[in-house]
Amino acid sequence: MTSSHASVSSEPRRSTLRSLARLLPFVRPAMPRLIGGALVGLAAALASLAIPLVLEWAVDGPIATGETGLILLAVGLVLALGVGEALFVFLRRAFVLTPVTSVEYEIRQVFYERLQRLPVAFHDRWQSGQLLSRMMQDIGMIRRWLSFGSILLLINLLTFGIGSALLFRWHWALGVVFIVCSLPIWVVGYRFEQRYGTLSRRSQDQAGDLATSVEESVHGIRVLKAFGRGPHALHQFTRRAESLRETEMRKAREVGGLWFWYELVPVLAMGACFITGVLLAARGELTIGELVAFFAMAVALRWPMGSLGFLFSFLIDTSTATDRVCEVFDAPVTIADPEHPRTVEEPRGELAFRGVRFRFPDARSEERDLVDGVDLVLRAGETLALVGATGSGKTTLTAFPTRLYDVTGGAVELDGVDVRELRLEELRRRIGIAFEDPILFSASVRENVLLGRDDLELGGAEADRVLREALAVAQAGFAYDLPDGLDTEVGEEGLSLSGGQRQRLALARVVAAAPDVLVLDDPLSALDVETEAKVEAALRRALSGTTTLVVAHRPSTVALADRVAVLRDGRVAAVGTHSELLRTSAHYRHLIATMPAPDAGDAREEGRR
Repeated sequence: MTSSHASVSSEPRRSTLRSLARLLPFVRPAMPRLIGGALVGLAAALASLAIPLVLEWAVDGPIATGETGLILLAVGLVLALGVGEALFVFLRRAFVLTPVTSVEYEIRQVFYERLQRLPVAFHDRWQSGQLLSRMMQDIGMIRRWLSFGSILLLINLLTFGIGSALLFRWHWALGVVFIVCSLPIWVVGYRFEQRYGTLSRRSQDQAGDLATSVEESVHGIRVLKAFGRGPHALHQFTRRAESLRETEMRKAREVGGLWFWYELVPVLAMGACFITGVLLAARGELTIGELVAFFAMAVALRWPMGSLGFLFSFLIDTSTATDRVCEVFDAPVTIADPEHPRTVEEPRGELAFRGVRFRFPDARSEERDLVDGVDLVLRAGETLALVGATGSGKTTLTAFPTRLYDVTGGAVELDGVDVRELRLEELRRRIGIAFEDPILFSASVRENVLLGRDDLELGGAEADRVLREALAVAQAGFAYDLPDGLDTEVGEEGLSLSGGQRQRLALARVVAAAPDVLVLDDPLSALDVETEAKVEAALRRALSGTTTLVVAHRPSTVALADRVAVLRDGRVAAVGTHSELLRTSAHYRHLIATMPAPDAGDAREEGRR
């Protein structure tokens, strides 16, 4: 992962409003309900602001004259306004809760779909913990802001504006004193935004780094325990946690300073207004009822003013969260369906590499291409083995047929059509791949093996037939003996199984997909001698009509092939049958001689299960 995603983003921060505006496509369907929530929230604020007006009338009217009936009416009006305010607050929450959770759901769906569409190169650069924190923490913060913070900020600003205007109703001097004393709030708020925005971004990025540390430690727990490196992992975690704590403390100090001013300024404003009001009342320019109403209004405005500190920090945190989510949305999908896709008229299963070149985008200009002009043709139904020293480009070459990476030069063709001109769904249905490091999902054996057959109904007769045949080819009969048979949950990444068991289930998965072309990246490396021999025999029968490209690291795997291609420094050095290459290629003989011969020790965990 590049450093730009390991720490604070080096890109200039967008303005808060520009960042939040990017949520509009998601929020638009919920806008009527949100507007309704804002309106009933404003009604609650207006009910609160109406109470001082009733008090003014009551003090100067019925209380001064002693009219009991009107006093009771005033009490009833205040009670009704209080109950109305509480009811409107309840309705505000009811209006926004359901639509905002739907917005959160939609953002998460689009985020996950985007992760699936982004190329493998994107996932090579990004830490999974950073993506996880964006998916869960940042989108959750956006939901809380939409349902609570945005409406409350709008209502409190309107309440402050309306309340301040009403202050002028009693006397212009009171309104001016209150407004002037409140000006420091806006100055402090502006300065706060400049500092807090950077800290907020740093904090959320560091939280993503911390999530990555936890994930890596959990996934690598066997390695850490085996090498006694638990204390080292703890030290690394502690260092990142300490960095996050320091950033959070700086954020807390900034928010604390803001709260100080937002609590102090209203008190000072009320004090100044109190002195002004008493002087005006003493001079007969203000009645007692107006003075009481003024202070009731000032008290009603204290919460909207005091809450602005929290709401501004919430606003900036949400703006930062939105930027982090949109970074994933903005990442280019470089591998996608062509604008005008072609179809293969006569599927045969012929795979061809035509002058294929490849280099990673961040490679230095003086470095040679990782794959440097490969020309290779696999005839329909042929099995071809790739052999080469470490770093020769074997595994990289296997990523091109299914467009896990796109070539940077030349072309890969399937039945004469450039794979970049085919729809990805069709391409990946016709070409299957099994990796050396098998990945299983937290699902049943049945679901894992039939992952590539969405055309089959799980539990159906045809699905069961395909499942049985695939398990037989992969010599994965052990699956029937698991606690719940084929319905056994294999656990996260299949770590409840041995390496050989995982590899056989992964092989069964690609066999079950029944592709026209099969790409195998050393799929038998974790198997013992006896199991490997059985799998190879079954594969010969199963692959008799399937074009197969297999990366070979052992002589026994080469035996599967009709022909062998020798890669050297990213180029094809020789092509021929195994016996021909033994006679004509010294480099091939050297590779075969240095390949490990399988023995019983290869079983490792396999023999203990």
